Amino acid sequence: MKTYLTPVKEIERKWYIVNADGKVLGRLASEIATRLRGKHKPTYSTFLDNGDYIVVINAEKVKLTGNKLRDKKYYHHSGYMGGLREETAAEVMEKRPTEVLFSAVKGMLPKNSLGRAQLKKLKVYAGTEHPHEAQQPEALDI
Repeated sequence: MKTYLTPVKEIERKWYIVNADGKVLGRLASEIATRLRGKHKPTYSTFLDNGDYIVVINAEKVKLTGNKLRDKKYYHHSGYMGGLREETAAEVMEKRPTEVLFSAVKGMLPKNSLGRAQLKKLKVYAGTEHPHEAQQPEALDI
């Protein structure tokens, strides 16, 4: 039996819009990562980028369960000695509300060039407005 491999030119990508209002961060991020990778399609292959485009609106209204707003920390380093900075999830949600969902999805994708290409298909917006109406995204209920 021969395995079917979809040629790159024949990969069909759809646009989906997801409303993150009131959704739990981790559950939403895992479903978005699955769609970005294309694992929901029968033509899924580990070494091809055959996922769909995802537009997320209302990212500022995503929920974190338990005490994660206070206890969850986000780290980044300047590259200099003593340059490690940390912020709580509440501080990040206040300054950059899209960063929380973006980093959650980024952590669920492969850490290589394929994962970076898949992450480019994720568009996250804090409010309800987005510039992707021309692509006619379908509503995705998660």
